[in-house]
Amino acid sequence: MSHFIRTISRFLRIGRLGALALALSLSASAAAAQSYPERDITLVLPFGPGGIADITARIVADALGTELGRKIIIINQPGAGGATAAQAVLNAEPDGYTLALFSNGTAISVPLFNKLPFDPVSEFVPVSSLAYFDFVFVTKADGKFKAINDILEAAKAEPGALNVGTINTGSTQNLAAELFKSAAGIDFTIVPYKATPDLQVALLGGEIDMIIDSQTALQAALQKNQAIAIASSGPRRSSLTGDVPTVIEAGVSGFDVTSWNAIFAPKGTPEEALTALNRALTSVLADEAIKKRFAELGVEARSSSPAEIGTRLSEDIARWSAVIEKAGIPKQ
Repeated sequence: MSHFIRTISRFLRIGRLGALALALSLSASAAAAQSYPERDITLVLPFGPGGIADITARIVADALGTELGRKIIIINQPGAGGATAAQAVLNAEPDGYTLALFSNGTAISVPLFNKLPFDPVSEFVPVSSLAYFDFVFVTKADGKFKAINDILEAAKAEPGALNVGTINTGSTQNLAAELFKSAAGIDFTIVPYKATPDLQVALLGGEIDMIIDSQTALQAALQKNQAIAIASSGPRRSSLTGDVPTVIEAGVSGFDVTSWNAIFAPKGTPEEALTALNRALTSVLADEAIKKRFAELGVEARSSSPAEIGTRLSEDIARWSAVIEKAGIPKQ
């Protein structure tokens, strides 16, 4: 009987020790979650300084640093379809202290490059979206094209005669023009230029009939009434593009080109870090002051769940892969 009692007592002691170990483990996990971040965080951008992505990322970084109590350091690493920036993040420890900015351009790079040296889907995990913005279809103010239907009718009447300008081949704007062609069932000549200022000069000089680019990039010509926005690329009208009619409203079903920026982390990043980052970004991007600053740039500040932006990346890879294949754009 005494042996039985001693045995029961030993099991109870082991049970208490196990419960204590579990409690300590849970406590340590909770402490880790509460302590992140313990040092400054680096956000690597695949763009040079001065563009929309860079400006909005810096606005968010300042506010996010205040929210988390740590500095968010921006590093610009443009080039090679985002590979330079992505590799810099993958070379760091997956501890939540080195993050990547991905964009719609990241989704395009996957099918556009023969051998992209990173996989944004399998080697990274999503944190949250930051911003969304549409493109505008712009014509010369004193020209003959006053509405998107004018462009559609002219392209149908004389296939290949119209010249539509975009920035470089393979850019979102350039592929938006290719998608517009196929979705509308029309033909026109796409003329790529190195930069938006070159596009504006060509439009105002009568070399091209229409531009597809961001409203922010074309703001000067629009404000001076040298050019007019005749359509927007998103699924619905937006106050950010001046309530301009969408391409879909002109009867071109399935045309939706919305550019986005988002934060991703290397695979293996602790869940507590991802959760803390998503929570902080949700708070920052809901701030009215941040929303106003983004709106002034023609951009919508918008956070998301990790699953939502992860799905967007995968869907855009599939979408642009089909556009690139149909357009016969050579892989880089």
